[in-house]
Amino acid sequence: MTRTKPIHLGVHFPGVNNTTVWSDPGSGSQIEFSSFEHLARRAEAAKLDFFFLAEGLRLREHKGRIHDLDVVGRPDTLPVLAALAAVTDRIGLAGTINTTFNEPWELARQFATLDVLSGGRAAWNLVTSSDAFTGANFRRGGYLQYDDRYARAGEVVEVARALWDSWDDDAVLGDPSSAAFLRPGAVRRVDHHGRFVDAVGEFTTPRGPQGHPVLFQAGDSSDGREFAARAADVVFSAHATYDDGRAFYDDVKGRLAAYGRDRDSLKILPAVTVTLGATAAEAEERARHIRRQQVSGPTAIAFLEQVWGRDLEAYDPDGPLPDVEPDVDGASITRGRVRHVRDPLAVARAWREQAAANRWSIRDLVIAVTTRGGFVGTPEAVAADIERHVHEDAADGFILVPHLTPGGLDDVFDQVVPLLQERGSFRREYAGTTLRDHLGLARPAVARPVDAGVAELVG
Repeated sequence: MTRTKPIHLGVHFPGVNNTTVWSDPGSGSQIEFSSFEHLARRAEAAKLDFFFLAEGLRLREHKGRIHDLDVVGRPDTLPVLAALAAVTDRIGLAGTINTTFNEPWELARQFATLDVLSGGRAAWNLVTSSDAFTGANFRRGGYLQYDDRYARAGEVVEVARALWDSWDDDAVLGDPSSAAFLRPGAVRRVDHHGRFVDAVGEFTTPRGPQGHPVLFQAGDSSDGREFAARAADVVFSAHATYDDGRAFYDDVKGRLAAYGRDRDSLKILPAVTVTLGATAAEAEERARHIRRQQVSGPTAIAFLEQVWGRDLEAYDPDGPLPDVEPDVDGASITRGRVRHVRDPLAVARAWREQAAANRWSIRDLVIAVTTRGGFVGTPEAVAADIERHVHEDAADGFILVPHLTPGGLDDVFDQVVPLLQERGSFRREYAGTTLRDHLGLARPAVARPVDAGVAELVG
């Protein structure tokens, strides 16, 4: 059966974080290249769209100590992706790089280089930060106000695109020893002076096979959704449940027309975990076991401390919620992760009501409130559920997140993807060579300058 709407699938190598069961005997290294290579090669063999790397710019601290889940560190994204380009052929290579602390000239050059080296498989996940703790390692520090994050990100993307477009596709004529190696007028000088960014000169890297690397974006605020509608090709979404996914999908897709874009020009891909079993009951039991591994007693207390803003180590994680109120005026107890809760008192009140109604301990509550959407069931049931989400516009596909590195998705590649292929919902072979081909995204034409921001340069 041929489906009218294809499913897009990527894999996320998360490093050590709240989804990773790093203490499990089956967990491998988070930093050895063999781990990255295993996941990327297995995903490519299954014909997935892309391999996706997160990034951490500073080890997170909790109550002044390095958080246990960060102790192994995280290698730099771009060298890992460049190395993977040499051992893979078709799968896209997506990396998270911060727009707040980095300059568009170097970012544009790095991703253009990756795109050239990989044959058109590069993607940039744009993230922002107003975190002074992270910014302390950068010249600009944590100066950037929260409301300015997306304003700077927008200017960074604008300049990066101008740089990628400063070379024509046919700028290079042929023999590099000839005087006419570059076609006259085919490379233009960029001269940008904006509120956040200055960039002047001739870009060093020819236009890549994709024209522009694919742009991912993961912001969920109103500003983040608007930025995605204006600038992104893919949204890395946290809205993985069916009803929540449909609401998010309609909201973001509904913003595209204001920027002259059609609904297919932006792909929405929630992050999900997948837990399989021979029966539904077996899968549910395995999912419960994994969640108990992911949320240990100390992890549950640490999570609650981020909302309460105070030390809670004296409380039993298998006992009731704290009888003290959150410290709303105190500084964040965790540094390197933004305290997202705007009203800790209201959150604590709601959580107490949930815990009392369900007879939950602290650990039970944390497991419940941190469990995001995912697929749990037999391979047949999971394949059907993935199809339902995509074909009924709750998503365009999914980014699969393993709980074990590097083999946590092997059963999905072996048991679920073949079913989707049999049902005609997912490719059996790659139809193109670039990530834009895989995602069904158009290759951007060169945008010629319409003002004095880009000047002609004779080749």
